[in-house]
Amino acid sequence: MSLAAPLPAADEALDLLATRPLVVLTGAGLSTDSGIPDYRGPGAPSRAPMTYQEFVATPEAQQRYWARSHLGWQRMGRAEPNDGHHALARLDPALGLLITQNVDGLHESAGSRRLVALHGRVADVVCLTCRTTSSRAALETELDALNPGWLERHGWVESRPDGDVDLDDTRDFVVPRCPCGGPLKPDVVFFGENVPPDRVARCYAAVEALGHDGALLVAGSSLTVMSGLRFVKRAAQRGTPVVIVNRGPTRGDALASYKLEVGCSEFLGELAARVA
Repeated sequence: MSLAAPLPAADEALDLLATRPLVVLTGAGLSTDSGIPDYRGPGAPSRAPMTYQEFVATPEAQQRYWARSHLGWQRMGRAEPNDGHHALARLDPALGLLITQNVDGLHESAGSRRLVALHGRVADVVCLTCRTTSSRAALETELDALNPGWLERHGWVESRPDGDVDLDDTRDFVVPRCPCGGPLKPDVVFFGENVPPDRVARCYAAVEALGHDGALLVAGSSLTVMSGLRFVKRAAQRGTPVVIVNRGPTRGDALASYKLEVGCSEFLGELAARVA
């Protein structure tokens, strides 16, 4: 759908959002236009991402994760912000907060600053023993040196969300450890891991500050996991209008004032134009 001639519901939702204090929650559906696949969009295959419990259980699981992620980084690490990210960056000064469930860093690259990366950023690495954080780019250089030819042999494999790929044989992959000897993990929240409480508290505070006069916009999230759905529930409980823009159903549809099956980039571009 082109929002050059919006449907009545989309037009009403845009008018509502353009005239109220706003918090935006984004999910993987916003980054599909940047070439990063999502977990649950229309046509997305069934996937079982590695959980935190699996990752910490054995060195073999960590080897499997990093072997795949090293390949996936070559694609995610080069992804560019799309029109939706740029539209939200233009809205940034007027937003109460931008909450993203994405770990790709594309909002930051586009220029958004009033932002909470709820699940962290895949561009950062943390040691699970000493908790020191470091650069993913530096780790990628080390992985290249330890695994010559890996990218050339396996560069054809299919991409998955969050920088993963579809690869089973990872037995020969060499994974470095932190100088302290501890295992390294991307500084992101895995499935089965809790979002840091300070991030959750900041997001709740922004949503609660909206009251009846503001609005919560969800763009590109199925709200399948509670980490994002809880903010929709809190907004609805407090009488804040909720607008959901997502292709396919979401767990928050029953709470939405408007549920729109339109493209995120087009909708956000039109919203930024109305606010300007």
